[in-house]
Amino acid sequence: MRPPATPRERSAPEPGSTPAPFTPGEAEPDLTPGSRAMVSSESSSTGHEPVTDLSDLPPLWPGRRGLAAARPAVPLLAALALWGYAVRHTDVSRLDDFGLVTALHPAFWAGLVVLTAGFGFTVRGPRRAGGWPAAYVLGLLVMERATQAVLYPTPLYAWAWKHDGVVDHLLTAGGLQTADQVGDMAVYDQWPGFFAAQAALVRLLGVESTAMYMAWWPLVSSLMLLLPLLLIYRTFTEDPRLIWTAVWLFYVANWVGQDYFSPQSVAFALHLGVLAVVLRRYGRSHGGLARQGQAVWTVVLSVLVVAMVIAHQLTPGMLAVSLFALCLLRRSRDWVPAVTTVVIFLAWCLTAALPFLSAAMPDMIRSVGDVGGNVATGYGTTPTGTGAVATSWAARLLSGTVMLLAVAGVWRQRVLRHRAMPLLLVAAAPLPMIVASSYGSEMIFRVLMFMLPGAAFFAAAALLPRVRTLAAEAGADARAAAPAGTGGRGGVAFWGPLVALLALTLAFVPSYSGKDRINYFPPGEVALVQRLFDEAPAGSLVVAANRNYPLAHQSYGTVGHYWFLDDDRRHVDEILRSPAATLARDMAGVERPGRAYLLLTRGQRADSEMNGQLTGDQLDRIQESVAASPRFREVAENGAGVVYELRTEEGAAR
Repeated sequence: MRPPATPRERSAPEPGSTPAPFTPGEAEPDLTPGSRAMVSSESSSTGHEPVTDLSDLPPLWPGRRGLAAARPAVPLLAALALWGYAVRHTDVSRLDDFGLVTALHPAFWAGLVVLTAGFGFTVRGPRRAGGWPAAYVLGLLVMERATQAVLYPTPLYAWAWKHDGVVDHLLTAGGLQTADQVGDMAVYDQWPGFFAAQAALVRLLGVESTAMYMAWWPLVSSLMLLLPLLLIYRTFTEDPRLIWTAVWLFYVANWVGQDYFSPQSVAFALHLGVLAVVLRRYGRSHGGLARQGQAVWTVVLSVLVVAMVIAHQLTPGMLAVSLFALCLLRRSRDWVPAVTTVVIFLAWCLTAALPFLSAAMPDMIRSVGDVGGNVATGYGTTPTGTGAVATSWAARLLSGTVMLLAVAGVWRQRVLRHRAMPLLLVAAAPLPMIVASSYGSEMIFRVLMFMLPGAAFFAAAALLPRVRTLAAEAGADARAAAPAGTGGRGGVAFWGPLVALLALTLAFVPSYSGKDRINYFPPGEVALVQRLFDEAPAGSLVVAANRNYPLAHQSYGTVGHYWFLDDDRRHVDEILRSPAATLARDMAGVERPGRAYLLLTRGQRADSEMNGQLTGDQLDRIQESVAASPRFREVAENGAGVVYELRTEEGAAR
C-alpha cells in the first residue's frame, strides 16, 4: 500500500501533464523560490493526543528559524526610530527655497536609506518574505506622507484650503448653488460628490471643519490606492518580488501631489478600482463574464463610476480612454465597462454639469492640439531661484528615470511584454490627452500620474532578474531545483537595482516636498486671514497678489476675490509703476456695507518669488506705497502678513 503523498508530491504536476493556460482573473502558479503550495500538518487531526506534558510544548525560545523570520523587522524598526527622532528635531519655522529638503534632520535621510535597503534585502531574499514587504511599504508611506502632517502645525496647500472653503460653504448654504449666486465657484457645485461626502463626514465626526483632519489626507488617500494596485499587479504575476517592487516604485514616483485633500485623490482610487475589476473579471480569455456573475460586477462597476463621475471632471475621461483602448486592441472582449462609463459620464455632463460645460466648451475646443500649453514658460510659470530649479529638475529626473526603466522592462522581460499587454495599454492610453487639452497647464502632470501604475510595474521588472510568469514556462520548469532569476545577494544583479531603488526613493523628497516654502502656511498667517474673513461684511472685496494663502476662497458666497498677479503683464507693470493709486482704482466701487481689503502674506511672497512673478523687492515696493498712501489704512498685521482697508472718499478726505 502506497504511503500518503507528501506535500511536495501533492503540489507537483503529474509527469507529462501541461498546466492550464493562465488568464486574467485566475490564480497564477507562484514561481518564486520556496513558494510551492504547502499543505498544513495533520498533527491536529482527530485522534491526536492532547498536550499533557510540558515536553510536548514548543520551545519558549524560537531558535534560529524564528530569529531568521524576525530579521526583516530590524531595519524596519530602526528606520522608523530614526524617522521618529528626525521629526522631533526638525525645525520648519524658517524654510528656504529647498523647502523641507534642507530643513529635515539628517536622521530622516538615514532612516530612508535603512528602510530602502531593508526592503531590498527582504523582497529579494532567498525565502518567501511573507508580509514583510507590505510592512515596509506601509513604513514608506509613513515617512513619505505622514512627515508633513507631523511637522507642520497647519495643513499644506492653498488648494486644500480652497476645498475646505467649498465644504464650509456647502454646510453654510445648505445646498448646491448656481453661477448666478457664487460665480465661477459653481463648478464645485456641479461636481459635488467629494464635497458632499466631506460635509457629511464633518457632521458625523462633530468637528469644526475639514481643516481638523485634512493634513492627514495624503496618507489616507495613498493607503486607498494600495488594494487596487495589488489586485491589478496580481492579475499578471504572483511573483511577490515584482508586485511589491512595483508598489514601492509607484509610491516613490507619485510626486505629482494630487494626493492632497481633493476630489481627484478619491477619483483616482476609484479609477484604479474599476481597472482592477475590469482586468481581473473581464479578461480576454473569458469572452466576458459568466452570465450569472456579469450583472453583479456590472453593478459594482456602475457604482464606482457614478461615484467618480460626480466627484471629478477629468478622471472619468481618462478611464474611458483606457477602457476603449483595451477593447479596440482586443485585450478585452466585453464592451460593457467602457460603454457603461461613457453613458454615465455623458448623462452627468448633459444634465448637472451642463452650465459649466456650456461656458467652458469654447475654450476647451480652442485648446485642442495646444501641446505647448502643457509646457508653458514665462511670467508666473517659470521656476525661479536655485531651490525651485533644483527641485523641479529632481521631479523631472525621477519621472523620466521611471519611464525609461519601464521601457527597459518592456524590452527586457519578453514574458511580461506579452503577458501584461493590457497593463501596458493602460499605461500608454492617457498619452493622447496631452494633445486634447492643456487643463490649465496641468495635463502633463495628470497624464504622468495616470500612466504611473503601469509604468511602475514594468520599471520594477527592469530592476529584477528574469521574471517567470507564464504557466507554460512553469510546466517546462516545474521539476527544476530552483527557478531561474532568483538571484543572490551579491554582484551587480543585486546591488545595481538596490542602488537605483535607493536613488529614486531619495529623489522623492525634493520632488514632493521641495516647494514647501510655498505650500506651508504658519499659524500666524492662518490667524491673520481668518480674522480678515471674520470681520469682512457681506459684499466685501479681498484683493491679494495671488491666491497662495490659506482660506483663499473663504466665504466666497458673500465676499469677492481678486488676485492682481492673475492679470496680464501690462496691468501688473502699471501696478508696479504706481502701486497705491492703481490698486485703489481697482478696488473702488465696493458698495456699503461692503469694504475693500488688500491682503499681503508670506505665502503670496513665496509663490511670487519661486514662480517668476514678482521679486521680493517689487512686492516690498508695493507694500511700502500702500502703507504710505492716505487712501489705505492698516487694520491687521503680524509676522506673516498685513491687511489694509481702502478708505472711503470721506475717510480719505479727513
